[in-house]
Amino acid sequence: MSPGYVTHAFRKLIAGADLPPIRLHDLRHGAASLSLAAGNDLKVVQAMLGHSSIVLTADTYTSVLPCLAHQAAEATANLVMKAARRTAKKVRRDSRKATRHYGTKKHRRPGSTRKSAHKVAP
Repeated sequence: MSPGYVTHAFRKLIAGADLPPIRLHDLRHGAASLSLAAGNDLKVVQAMLGHSSIVLTADTYTSVLPCLAHQAAEATANLVMKAARRTAKKVRRDSRKATRHYGTKKHRRPGSTRKSAHKVAP
């Protein structure tokens, strides 16, 4: 099948479906952009497109990459915040446990005695 025939058949389909004019190459570019936006690695998109160099793929789709960098930064920030919340929760829980057990014999230093603040009269 010749590329000219495929292009001609595609144009007929587009016109018959009353769609705006689009080239097959535009669909290829759109598929690659959507693939990157979906989180696929640049190397995967390079292989999908059959580019010989990842530089060609990166140069062609640089307009998509800043958006992806922003999404990656947001995802990283969310992970950090989630870990911080988990850590803070654990610290509060451990702090409450330590406060509850403060002064009990079990948690006193060896050799220390508990002195009462009230003196009992003889």
